Amino acid sequence: MMKVDLPNVYRDYIGCLNSQDWENLGRFVQDDVVRNGMTLGLEGYRRMLEDNFEQIPDLHFGIEILVTEPPHIAARLWFDVTPRGEFLGLPVNGRKITFAENVFYEFREGRIQEVWSVIDKAAIEGQLR
Repeated sequence: MMKVDLPNVYRDYIGCLNSQDWENLGRFVQDDVVRNGMTLGLEGYRRMLEDNFEQIPDLHFGIEILVTEPPHIAARLWFDVTPRGEFLGLPVNGRKITFAENVFYEFREGRIQEVWSVIDKAAIEGQLR
């Protein structure tokens, strides 16, 4: 079994997302990837990300905290963005918001197999008051 440098793989994955390099997404994500208990597959995962960038044109994934314990990674991602229309059911409508996403990944053979993600919606709600 070959040893994979998960922190570097993860940083490269985030770089892939930020550059919207969808053709290389499969280098980082398994074909049968699961997110929050739902099997999306690589194509569904890609569509989800493309939709995110459509809804949030200035989307940028910033790694704030990164902890690895193979085959798992835990990360706190930071966002400073301007979503169009509704976001997570909230009427953001082009207002600048900041929030964190806490996300856990399980890797298989050096690629993401499963993702568990929670966005700090309360932080967004507080900014919209």
